Amino acid sequence: MSGEVLLSCTGVCKNFGATRALVNVDFELKRGEVCGLIGENGSGKSTLTSIFAGVQPPTSGNLFRAGTAYQPTCMVDAQKAGVAMIVQEIGTLPSIDVAANIFIGNYEMFSKLGKLDVKRMYQGADKILDEIGCGDTIKSHTPVAALNFEDRKIVEIARAMYLKPDILVIDESTTALAQKGRQIIYRLINKMREENKGVIFISHDLEELEQVCNKITCLRDGHVVGHLEGDAIKVANMRPMMVGRELQGDYYRSDWDGSSSDEVVLDVRHITSADGYVKNFSIQLHKGEILGFGGLADCGMHEVGRMIFGLSEKITGEVVYMPENKALNTIQDAIGIRMGYISKDRDNESIILNASIQDNTLMASYRKLSKGGLILPKAEKRLSDKQIETMRTKCVSGKQYCNQLSGGNKQKVAFSKWLAAESDIFIMDCPTRGIDIGVKAAMYKMIYEFKKQGKAIIMISEELPELIGMSDRMIIMKDGAITAEVMRSETVSDSQLIEYMV
Repeated sequence: MSGEVLLSCTGVCKNFGATRALVNVDFELKRGEVCGLIGENGSGKSTLTSIFAGVQPPTSGNLFRAGTAYQPTCMVDAQKAGVAMIVQEIGTLPSIDVAANIFIGNYEMFSKLGKLDVKRMYQGADKILDEIGCGDTIKSHTPVAALNFEDRKIVEIARAMYLKPDILVIDESTTALAQKGRQIIYRLINKMREENKGVIFISHDLEELEQVCNKITCLRDGHVVGHLEGDAIKVANMRPMMVGRELQGDYYRSDWDGSSSDEVVLDVRHITSADGYVKNFSIQLHKGEILGFGGLADCGMHEVGRMIFGLSEKITGEVVYMPENKALNTIQDAIGIRMGYISKDRDNESIILNASIQDNTLMASYRKLSKGGLILPKAEKRLSDKQIETMRTKCVSGKQYCNQLSGGNKQKVAFSKWLAAESDIFIMDCPTRGIDIGVKAAMYKMIYEFKKQGKAIIMISEELPELIGMSDRMIIMKDGAITAEVMRSETVSDSQLIEYMV
């Protein structure tokens, strides 16, 4: 059966108003293939896979499932046809528990004469959680609202796998996961390949794709521009195919001088999180410093960033803005001293999806725009358009809604909000998550420019090369506490930092 075409499309187009997201796309996935789908942000990768998964229909063109016409009307419909998808952003409902999320849309599996067999549903949820390797840490009765970002993604993995799909679509999900979640994904990919099934894997981590894929398809501006197979699947071949030009040199800072000003801008004094996991945490941030935070899942680094910005409650300690000797207790206090926060949970905390690019960009800048209590529409448009140009955001106009943008362009809007507000202090939680290599290079250059301008940056990262390549000083955390402080140096290695994390 190897070589049988599991999923294909011919002449698929998808239009969003005047935007042509896909143009006459032909694609096929065969048994035993792990096909990496690559391309710059906005190239059409997520649009194509969402059509396969029943999220939306194509504007024109034809889909085929094992040679038969295929027209899924929703994700549940696609799942029943053997096509499951793990979406890029959070796809769980926080108001219900883990089991209800896993079987959402398929409760009839446990129903008889209209009555839901709740006990059997929870047993089914626990079984699939055990099968994917996380039954010891995630339980079927747990409310999803009580789970962290990574564990919510693992619940989505369980939902995708419970019907034993023939085709698994993974849309940028590894960028949301730390080591535990990534290992689950890799095990599932290997299992699918061994069972002669198919996987479509979208990722901007080209090294990751080189390791796990046996086929690569590249999209650019909605067109398929090339394929790679076998020994040709190398990072050096993928980069120019993605961006249409050769990318030279390193993406990170080339200097190894990790110096910064002696002036302390933030003094974090003995803060403790509401759940007591992060205890008595203290750190200082200097002017012109990139302070990196690293660690495994649940190490506490994400919570520290949230507490500093005022997004999460701290039950002891204080965060002091030293130039004014001012304690920061709320988000409003933080914004007032020109602090910006870019959340790892982009769609829920960094931007408003059902609002325009312009409204999102200006959210923290209305005081600056106000003249005697009056804000002129021309001034709003001018500032928004300036940020669109600076960040090179792919959009029709500033009036376009953020829910129509690719993940990378949403991230550009999240940055734009704090650039427009002229922030001097940034807390960046996984700032390059879901961003292609070309945009990553531009982001790193911008972050380094911030440093040279004297801005202070806390950069929380789950990517060790990023942490080592960009930070002046690295704070490594485990179990809510600091285990090491490492200064910038050419000799710092991944293995050295991992020793402090485990």
